[in-house]
Amino acid sequence: MRKLTYLVASTIDGFIADPSGANPAGPDGFFVLEGGHMQALFSDYPDIIPAQARQALGIDAPNKHFDTVLEGRVSYEMGLREGVTNAYPHLRHYVFSRSMTASPDPGVELVSTDPLAKVRELKREDGMRIWLCGGAKLANALRPEIDELVVKLHPVVAGAGIPLFDGEFRPERFTLAEHQVFDSGVVHLTYVRL
Repeated sequence: MRKLTYLVASTIDGFIADPSGANPAGPDGFFVLEGGHMQALFSDYPDIIPAQARQALGIDAPNKHFDTVLEGRVSYEMGLREGVTNAYPHLRHYVFSRSMTASPDPGVELVSTDPLAKVRELKREDGMRIWLCGGAKLANALRPEIDELVVKLHPVVAGAGIPLFDGEFRPERFTLAEHQVFDSGVVHLTYVRL
């Protein structure tokens, strides 16, 4: 059975975006974009590098971990605001939304049904792992199916914003499986479900 990995950048205080949902890695963003952690990310997870960045950086690597990406509508719309209709054409791309009625890109499939049912269906298929790249509400809906949580922890305190998981109080235990500390102050933490 395939695994679902929530791989996401976060501040020390657990926020993945500012309160408006603006791109935290954009020109006005608050994530650290320089340092050894970026090179590690490019070599360890080339699959998660958006197509436009892959092209600009000359990255022509095959998918290493993932063949499918899941996004919530708010995360997907970050790219749409910048004119990007499919940041991950090298992956099967699903956007979960109950309000979008048509996909702006033929390579992006909209899912308006139960996210848990869809992910359970995807996990039963053959293939590589599934990457949940964003949406705090989607991440919360999919919590029962998240097998691995990879947090790119940035040395930033935001004070407010969109949390890693947006939902009800329901503690679940994970165990630390791996960590990498970089000179930039960024720490990559890999947790697996107990």
